[in-house]
Amino acid sequence: MLIMNQLSINSADWERLKIKLKRKYRDLTDSDLSYTPGSEQQLIEQLAKRIKRDTTYVTFTIQKELSQIDNNRL
Repeated sequence: MLIMNQLSINSADWERLKIKLKRKYRDLTDSDLSYTPGSEQQLIEQLAKRIKRDTTYVTFTIQKELSQIDNNRL
């Protein structure tokens, strides 16, 4: 299992990542995507529950999108 401390999301990237996640998972609400820098673990657990996937999948998805943050693809 991936250690969640390895994931860090800054505020600027979060705004772009949030748009990508909303496009990929259309059922996510603003409430589902509420995030405070430093609370990555809470965000991952919340998203995992909401999209019915495990935390490893959510972490992988977020890391992938962050690595391609300038890319408009999902």
